[in-house]
Formats: sequence, C-alpha cells, structure tokens
Amino acid sequence: MSVLLYLPALAFCFFLGITLQPDISWQLTEICDNAIDDDGDGLIDLNDPDCDCPVASPVSLIPNPSFEEKNCCPPDRSRMDCAVDWIQASEATTDYLHTCGWMGWDDLPPPLPFPDGEGCIGFRNGRIGFGGEGPRANWKEYAGACLTSPLKAGTTYRFEFYIGFTNFHNSPPTDIVFFGSPDCAYLPFGVGNPDYGCPMNGPGWLPLGDVFVNGTNQWKQKEITVTPTQDIYAIAIGPNCSEAPPQFSYYYFFDNLVLAEEKDFNFKITADGHPCSENITLKMPLRDTLQYQWYKDGVAIVGATGPVIENVTEEGNYQVRVLGPNSCRVTPAFRYSIPVVHGFDEQTICKEDTYFFGGEALAESGIYWDTLKSVHNCDSIVRLILTVLSENTDTISAKIFEGESYQVGPQYFSAAGDYDVALTSHLGCDSFVHLALDFYKIFIPNAFSPNGDGFNDMFTVFPGPDVQEVVGIKVFDRWGGLVYEAAELSKSRYSDGWDGNTHGKPAQPGVYIYEVFIVFDDGKQRLVKGSVNLIR
Repeated sequence: MSVLLYLPALAFCFFLGITLQPDISWQLTEICDNAIDDDGDGLIDLNDPDCDCPVASPVSLIPNPSFEEKNCCPPDRSRMDCAVDWIQASEATTDYLHTCGWMGWDDLPPPLPFPDGEGCIGFRNGRIGFGGEGPRANWKEYAGACLTSPLKAGTTYRFEFYIGFTNFHNSPPTDIVFFGSPDCAYLPFGVGNPDYGCPMNGPGWLPLGDVFVNGTNQWKQKEITVTPTQDIYAIAIGPNCSEAPPQFSYYYFFDNLVLAEEKDFNFKITADGHPCSENITLKMPLRDTLQYQWYKDGVAIVGATGPVIENVTEEGNYQVRVLGPNSCRVTPAFRYSIPVVHGFDEQTICKEDTYFFGGEALAESGIYWDTLKSVHNCDSIVRLILTVLSENTDTISAKIFEGESYQVGPQYFSAAGDYDVALTSHLGCDSFVHLALDFYKIFIPNAFSPNGDGFNDMFTVFPGPDVQEVVGIKVFDRWGGLVYEAAELSKSRYSDGWDGNTHGKPAQPGVYIYEVFIVFDDGKQRLVKGSVNLIR
C-alpha cells in the first residue's frame, strides 16, 4: 500500500478503474459574434464578460431620466414625490405610474410596455371641472428637475424623450415645450395656484425648444435640439402656454428623458415602420471605416453585419457592436416590442335586445373584454361597458291652468285626470308613464261690496298652495281706464287688494275688468283675466 501512495494521480485513478476528463475550458475563448457558447460557461456573446465592450450611450444630465429610482411605490395619482430627484414643478400635479403600484386612470391607460423600465409620468393639459366647477383651461401639469450639471451657453445639446398617447379623443396631437431656468430656486413655480399655467407666466423661465407630436395608443420618441444663450441649471417639460380648449382634459405620458451634448448621440439605433407591421427596419448611421454586428438580447444575429437590419419580427433588445480601427463600442439597447392598443366602448341597449361583441351576443349589463386586431395589426384590447335598460314605468304628477295642455311624448292632455301613456325612447326601448294631471287652485271673486260691514269689502286674490307669488293686479273700467293697480300682493294678507275707491273717491257700481299676474309652482308667470261686479 505504501507504493500506491507514491503513484501519480492519473495512474492511481487508472489502477482503480476511474477515468478523468481534464478541464480545458480555461484554454477556450468566447467568440463574440457566432451565437455559440464557445467557452462553455453558459454565457453567449455580449452576455459573456469576455466580450465586454463599452456602451456608446449618452449620459443624461437629467437625473433619474426613466423614473426608475423611487422612494415609494405610488399608491394613487399625483405622487411625483415617489420618483427620486424629480420635482412637482407646477401646482397642478402630474401623476407617477409604476408597475409596483398605481398604473394610471381606468379610462386613460398608458401604452404598454413602457419604453424604458417600469416607471413613467402622466400629465394633463386643461381639466374638465369636477364637483360642479367649470372647465379650467390653464390647468397645466409639468415635471421638473435640477440638472446634474448645467447646460453651458453656446454648447449644442439634444433632448430626446418618449411621449405616450391614449386614444385620439383624450390625447390629440400636441405641442410639447422644453423650458429652462438659470437657477433651481425657480422650481417649483406657481405655488398655491393650480391655474398658474406655463412657467413663463412668472419670472425665471424661458423656452428652450418645442416639438409637435401625434399618436394613438402608442409611444413616440421625439427630440429637441438646444443651444442655450445662458447657463441652464433647471428644466421643466410639459404642454405649451396656450389655453386648453374648454370642456377638454387632454392627457399624455413621458418616459426616458435623455439630455446630453449632441455629439454623444452619434451611435444609436432607430426604427422605420410601425411596430406592428411586418417590415420593421432597424438601422445605424453608415460609416465606411466601421464594422457592424447586430445582436438580439446579447446574442449575435449571424450574418447581420451591415448598418441596417430589415424585416424584424421578434421582440427583444437589439444592439450593434461597432468596431473601428482602434475601438470597440456597443449601442444602447433598442427595445423592440409590439404594442398592445387599449380601446374603450360604452353601449346601451333595450331589455329584449342583444349586442354583438367579440363574436358573442350579449344580453346582460356588465364589463366585457375582447382582443381584436388594429389597422396596423396590433392586438387591440377593447373594454366594453354594456348597460341593458329594463322596462321603465314612471309616474308624473303635473298641474296646468285651464286652457293649457300638458305634453307627454307626442300626446297632449288638457283635462284633469289619470292617464297611462306608452312611449318609445330614442333607443327604441318601450317605457310607460302614468300621468296624474290636475288644475291649479286659485279663487278670484266675481263680486264684492265695499260698504264697511266687514264682509267681502275688498277685491283680492285668494291663492291656493300651488301659487308662489301674486305679482300684481290691474282693474279697468268698462271704457278701459285704469282704476286700480297693485304689485307684489301678499299671499297671507287678504286685506291686500282693491277697496272700491279710485283717485280717493268711491268708484261707481258696475262691472270692472281685472288682470292678475301670478307665478305658480312650476316657475311660470301667467296672466289671469276676468270681470268683477262692484256692488254698493
């Protein structure tokens, strides 16, 4: 046994019948453009540290540009305070959305996925009044930040950002303005006044640039080129300074706000075509001195060695490794994803009717979902709120004055009584109305005797409970001469009225004509005419 202790390890294993495979992975090198795990470490191409190459990505002077860093998950709207380094610039509050918490208004869903990460912000331009208040055309929501280092006067910068749209009604084409300030002390602005409007309604702000953009249920990337004439330390972004149209509350989203010197954007991937189409093209700027290699999710696309790659159909993160004579750079990841369009519909049908939605006949009230195809071949998730009207029976109690009529649908009624009326709504639904019709109660005497005996000495109006106000009385003799006039007679004092005198003297016995103006409980003023006999 002592001899075996001195045998070489391999010989000892052979003696025991054991075969060892030598580890030679340390001798292999990962080839970074063949989509193979050459060194057997489970990592392929750019995912392997052996293929490390600096990312040619501009570093944004705006902190937390994609709203990923947070100190809380937003529990509700208006929680910009949850996003690290961002300032609620305006008193009208922007909304912070994050997949860990609040994800927006039910009727204003953001396009998904977000362009970069799991957070974004939503903002309004104008607001429809809530709780009975009128429209607020200067309700404008802005987000702002102090820059990590200032924009230097005379230097050209590029501001790239994504803006998201809901449906066309809530997110029409808009003008986005990029504002700057020479001092962070001007953030926030308009404190205490949610109708302050844009930053330029006060001191310390100037417009750096703007861009017009449109879209529907999607994200659009836009850019603004800026060469400031003074150093800029703070920025704000949001709608332009024009008042929003009345009765509208427009809503949009922001994500991935990158601000850097223009030269830092030289190498980036751009896309041509709608994300849902079958012919998406990704491209890079062409440089004759450079070699290109495309990657999806860090794995090389074998043969894709030009500045353009066509007919992209697979979702993922696309990058390009760019080799120069003495350099290696990798572009920032371009996220290609097929967006999901969100739609909303609301319908009302009669009790016995059905509504066809997603190939199904619906006959009950509720919320329904279906996935359709949009004009660009995107999946369109439609939410339907369906209301089924039951057979309605209403009871109406109404009063009219003699000689008038009351209308229910196409029918008119001029006599007191109870009526059952069948109607058809504008939707074609049947409904029934029970009408209880009566006359207004009022008593005006046809004779009076002003002889001082305490009985029937005054011509006046005796209103019933249906009368709101006796506006006035006029009495004329038989030749049309005005003998008495009074206004605003009390409903409770029967002494108000004509005492039979005119111009301080007793009027002659006989027939007189009266006009009484009365407001009834329907708010309408009516003229009641008649005659009264003065007896002495």
